[in-house]
Amino acid sequence: MRIAVAGGTGTVGRHVVDVLTEGGHEPLVLTRSAGFDLVTGEGLALDGVDGVIDATSVPTQKGSESEAFFGAVTRNLLAAEQAAGVRHHVVLSIVGIDRAPHGYYAGKVLQERLVEAGQVPWTILRATQFHEFAGQILAQLKLGPVYPVPVMRNEPVAARQVAEYLVDLVVNPAAGRVPDLGGPREEKMVQMARAYLKHTGAGGFVLPVPVPGAGGRAMRNGTLVTGPGAGHTTQTFAEWLAQQPSRR
Repeated sequence: MRIAVAGGTGTVGRHVVDVLTEGGHEPLVLTRSAGFDLVTGEGLALDGVDGVIDATSVPTQKGSESEAFFGAVTRNLLAAEQAAGVRHHVVLSIVGIDRAPHGYYAGKVLQERLVEAGQVPWTILRATQFHEFAGQILAQLKLGPVYPVPVMRNEPVAARQVAEYLVDLVVNPAAGRVPDLGGPREEKMVQMARAYLKHTGAGGFVLPVPVPGAGGRAMRNGTLVTGPGAGHTTQTFAEWLAQQPSRR
């Protein structure tokens, strides 16, 4: 099958491309360098494509920016898919966003609504944060030797295993909203961040920060971890971290 991958160079998207290739499928990576602009829709022709996996993301915590990005990308993808007769649109979303529709999650909520209201048969998979999330937070929040890390309940999941789920979904008929997907166990972000710094040999001090407001409460009260009926991957954060480069 020929499967287009939006966000195909990102944390999950690059694994999606690998899994598709290993399975004998033909991935089409929708990047600007390949002539596809997802935000403007320029060059977005999907003739001959059987399915689309949308694993896009945008580096913002502003709700307006997130909604603008995901709104434009989703509308453009769906229009191109409908014009080309694409049979299946698969979205990677995030666990708990409907109960915490703030900041970045506001765009994901809009993305889901547009897909559900569209004409292209769809499947939505919500997953928890990836193992890479701890390192991303540390890179974004460093203040000299101090890392202010949000107090957060987390259920980290392996990006490669999420990609395997997405590929299995796209090659099968559209299934609507499927069960959430999380990692094998719950972790605390502060402890993950400290383990990441120790493993990589980076110096610094992790400062736990309870984020104020509704978004911060969602981080702490379990909104962003899976509930009953969810699926679970097998690789723990510790197992993933042991495979990462270390400067020690």
